[in-house]
Amino acid sequence: MNELMIKSPGVYINEVNAFPNSVVPVATAVPAFIGYTPQAMYEGKSYTNVPTKISTFADFQAIFCYPNPPAPASPAKQYSPEYYLVKQKSRPDKGDYLQIAGDYYSIVPDPNTIYYMYNSIRLFYENGGGDAYIVSVGTYGAPSKNPMTPGDQIVNPNVELDDLMGGVALLKNEEEPTMYICPEATLLSLENNATLMQSMLLQNMEMGTAVSIFDVIGGRDPDPIMFMNDIENFRNGTGSQGLNFGTAYYPFIGTTIMQNTDIDYTNLFGGDVKQLAPILNPPSAPNQSVATILNTIENPGSTDLTVTQLNNALTNASKTYSTIVNHVLSDANTLPPSGAMAGVITVTDNEQGVWVAPANTSIVGAASLPIRLSESQQGGLNMDPVSGKSINAIRSFNGLGILVWGARTLDGNSLDWKYLPVRRTLIFLEVSCKLAAQAYVFAPNVKNTWEGVKAMIGSFLTSVWKQGGLQGATPADAFSVECGLGSTMTAEDLLLGFMRVSVKVAVVHPAEFIIITFEQQMATSS
Repeated sequence: MNELMIKSPGVYINEVNAFPNSVVPVATAVPAFIGYTPQAMYEGKSYTNVPTKISTFADFQAIFCYPNPPAPASPAKQYSPEYYLVKQKSRPDKGDYLQIAGDYYSIVPDPNTIYYMYNSIRLFYENGGGDAYIVSVGTYGAPSKNPMTPGDQIVNPNVELDDLMGGVALLKNEEEPTMYICPEATLLSLENNATLMQSMLLQNMEMGTAVSIFDVIGGRDPDPIMFMNDIENFRNGTGSQGLNFGTAYYPFIGTTIMQNTDIDYTNLFGGDVKQLAPILNPPSAPNQSVATILNTIENPGSTDLTVTQLNNALTNASKTYSTIVNHVLSDANTLPPSGAMAGVITVTDNEQGVWVAPANTSIVGAASLPIRLSESQQGGLNMDPVSGKSINAIRSFNGLGILVWGARTLDGNSLDWKYLPVRRTLIFLEVSCKLAAQAYVFAPNVKNTWEGVKAMIGSFLTSVWKQGGLQGATPADAFSVECGLGSTMTAEDLLLGFMRVSVKVAVVHPAEFIIITFEQQMATSS
């Protein structure tokens, strides 16, 4: 209370704050997903290109998914890829295939219908995800009604570089997200994917609030011998700026996100059952039940059966149809790992802390891998003597299952920033202290203010040290905070209005290599 403002006799109460300002830890696991959604509308308002915060998958469904029609109609399909069976002269060398009545058929998608955003968000929440930002850059495009060439990389013409870059740019106004994820970036061409990744890393470096989690083109169906070509293409495409703000995981993962109810005859041949009939009901082995069901599908006016009911009938009537659906389901369930990793990171942060490596842990919903990397094969991913761009492997171990086996950034040659938990811990500390220090903007640049800032940051770092986030036997070994004339500021700084604070921290590094040494010794008598 300013006593100069007291003008009349009376009793006045002056409340004095007993406790100083404190640093409030910011959230560390808030991913931002950029991509295409089934829709982006809620209560008549469009949410296209509007960064929207959600907390549950139900929130995502309410805004970005089709509403379900009233019963007894089948639930709305939120994602409906289209697949074709392409007859081959001999057994295909690449891609998935199956043999029917002595003939080989490659199972290939219409690339215009392949998207990863919806299932990646399902995978995120299945792995323990929480708060997230969704940037819907548009809805699904029209199918081409043609299959791609078997063995080729999927490039979806409906996924446009400008859309995704525009969605990333919208996040410049959002400081809460700590991870950027574009699940559909691998559906771009190599050149466009490189442009997007470099743009994301540059924005991360400028903002200093988030890292980008990348997937590798080619990780969906890698060649067991030449897969390092895909790794080389990825490394060439990430550029040289902001590498410590990026991390990558390889290969894709075979998941259980989509179930048999998510794939039916409408996903085959663009829904044209006439092309399905010769395979399920060939003249050499006629199946009257299948013929009746297919006729009912082509002439729906004579029945009240739903798509789900007709699909179940077809599954029961034809073992071949059931096999085809299982192969298509397996292909549709092969997803980029970035969405799952966002969930793994969220759980690790919440249970242990941002300074703990999100590795040596399983991925919920991961059932298979398109390539089983050996220890020697991972060596080429983990260390690159030229660029240092480390790729984190997802590997399968006998008796343990599928584990995340790496926690490095793309800046593998840097002793400061080679580890992902170190980069993310520094972001957490920097952003927390920055927001807390805003309380002292326009405060007098004097010793009392300096001591208040030092005490505030010091108290915060002490709590982080006690939780295990900083290494050292004592707080003095773990960090130091300096602020004052002659130590961090000059007289000129005071005149110009600058208050400089110097913070040094000893961040915990993960133990990647555990070396156990055994030596023999001579027998001794007691």
